[in-house]
Amino acid sequence: MAIQRMDNVGIVVEDMDAAIAFFVELGMELEGRAEVKGLVADQCTGLDGVRCDVAMVRTPDGNSRLELSKYHTPAAISAGPRDRPHNILGTHRVMFAVDDIKDTVARLRPHGSEVLGDIARFEDSYLLCYVRGPEGIIIGLAEQLN
Repeated sequence: MAIQRMDNVGIVVEDMDAAIAFFVELGMELEGRAEVKGLVADQCTGLDGVRCDVAMVRTPDGNSRLELSKYHTPAAISAGPRDRPHNILGTHRVMFAVDDIKDTVARLRPHGSEVLGDIARFEDSYLLCYVRGPEGIIIGLAEQLN
């Protein structure tokens, strides 16, 4: 049996409003916010006493989502410095296709983002860059060239 689809990618954050603002500025749409707690939350996460706020943001085409989670209990655990390099083991970025990479980078800067390295050209196919946003989240941006 095969999987049906990838439903979402989860990201734990401390500042939910800043994370939502960043992804909305990127072009995602806030689908909804809710509080999650109780037995099902404890069972799914393997944690006891889960109480967290979640927000679901989706791409404009409706096919991809990020689930942002802010844990109240148990408290979120720091994974280390937020300015870690791109080659850290584990999930390190989510890539987004954009229509204008330079404009996107400019719009994200007021939200505290910074480009890691520079905007790079891959052959005559793509402009690519990695951007560090709130909470140290790294996203990739790809503009397809015609």
